[in-house]
Amino acid sequence: MDRKDFLRTFLVLGGYSLFTSFTEDNPSQDFTRDQLIGKGNPDILGESYLTTMHRETAVALQKMRTAASKEHIDLEVVSAFRSFQRQKEIFENKFITYRAEGLPPLETIEKIIAYSTIPGTSRHHWGTDLDLIDGNKPKPSDVLVAKNFHGDGPYCKMKEWMDLHANDFGFYEVYTDNSLRKGFKYEPWHFSYAPVSVPMLRAYATLDLKNILLEEKIKGSEYFTDSFIEKYRKENIFDINPKLL
Repeated sequence: MDRKDFLRTFLVLGGYSLFTSFTEDNPSQDFTRDQLIGKGNPDILGESYLTTMHRETAVALQKMRTAASKEHIDLEVVSAFRSFQRQKEIFENKFITYRAEGLPPLETIEKIIAYSTIPGTSRHHWGTDLDLIDGNKPKPSDVLVAKNFHGDGPYCKMKEWMDLHANDFGFYEVYTDNSLRKGFKYEPWHFSYAPVSVPMLRAYATLDLKNILLEEKIKGSEYFTDSFIEKYRKENIFDINPKLL
């Protein structure tokens, strides 16, 4: 986030504690290992799966929802905070299923990480990242597919509005439609609250990812070689919207 974008975001959000969570001069904070991998964070609040998120994310989201509603857009959350355990269940269920279908281990892992993160590496662990749709539109059978957000898709108006205004509230698309970007596929529904997620990513970069994955005994972790981890870090964790680095 450049200084112009940051100052604009600060003013729009009424200065809500952004100077304590994200500045260019002091971009890092002290985060525990468990906070960074989704195993405990006192700033994560909410009463249900769809409302549980970082407290500052929730404040910014409400301001953005209010603005969007003036254009008859209902920013509906379909995924917010996701714990380590929940991500582990998602990953391991897919691992078991694909292996049972006869897919070799490495191909199984590659298939999973086209869209799903390895537990302990998801941005949703931080409570800063949200999957959003327009709740005013009819829901197709599969809501989180790119075609729904473009052309005559039900969420194209929402996507156009987000492209114009999301940054004003501190939210940035994570996995952009950039042909040069590697890692996770394009996700026009996935937005991150930068004032919190940027310092968390910088702290996350200092973790020994391979040891964490081995310690947590994730199915398939024996195939996470040094070269795989390095490639995964480079492409899946850090090859994102530059505004979020």
